[in-house]
Amino acid sequence: MYKHILESAGNINWMAIGALITFFTVFVVSVILAFKKDSSYLKKMSEMPLDKVNSSTINHEYYEN
Repeated sequence: MYKHILESAGNINWMAIGALITFFTVFVVSVILAFKKDSSYLKKMSEMPLDKVNSSTINHEYYEN
C-alpha cells in the first residue's frame, strides 16, 4: 500500500523531506533539553551579561586595536 502511495505521489524531493525531518528532530531535541535544565542554572546564565564580575574579565586588548 505504501509503495503504491509513493509511486502515485509523483516527483517527491527526498532531499527536502530529509532536511525537514532533520530540522524537526534537532528542534524537538533542543526543546526537550531546554526544559530539562535546572532552573537555577538557567537563572545564572540569563544574568551573566549583566554581571559586573564577568564583564571585567573580558580581554580589552582585543577591542583596543
